[in-house]
Amino acid sequence: MFDAERSTDAFDDRVVSAADFTQDLTDDDWRERARAERLFGPLFFPPLEVLTPVHTVGRGRTNLTTVRNTVFQTDAATPRASFDRTVSPDRDPAVSVHFQPSAYGATGPGTYVFRFQIEAFGRATFVPNAFAGGGTVDAPGQIRFEGLHTITITLRNVPANAETFASWSQTDGGAWNWFSTSISTPPFFPDLVLEQ
Repeated sequence: MFDAERSTDAFDDRVVSAADFTQDLTDDDWRERARAERLFGPLFFPPLEVLTPVHTVGRGRTNLTTVRNTVFQTDAATPRASFDRTVSPDRDPAVSVHFQPSAYGATGPGTYVFRFQIEAFGRATFVPNAFAGGGTVDAPGQIRFEGLHTITITLRNVPANAETFASWSQTDGGAWNWFSTSISTPPFFPDLVLEQ
């Protein structure tokens, strides 16, 4: 539910951690995407990069772009960019992350998972936009939620030298916060190696 006092608090002292967010892709979802029964659960490696309001530029051409944010709060307990579509109804507010795989050591095609941590005050609708540099984009057509959610875009078969991007734009609803976007490789299933 929208909390007007919380969304406008200049010195928000909340600490928001990754565990607070509802995940859009669970371990079972990743297993299903691999399309086989697994003996072991997936292994998740640390992200290649995590962009936040206090860390907006990564390696190479990796960077953050915000569109129509109303507040960019770096001194809150958990830094955030705040948006309110009602303030700028002529243009959809958005968060976009540009990523250059070769800057992180990629030498061939790869798959990259972008996880955006967003808080919506009341029901809000978001649509993805992405470019995989000749690869393919795996993302829902739109997502509607309220509260703390992690929403995912996966770029597959991305050439190492590509300059890619992934973004979420709000098309309906009220105020929302963006906290971070992590870029990682998909989980690894050890039993795939054992089967071969």
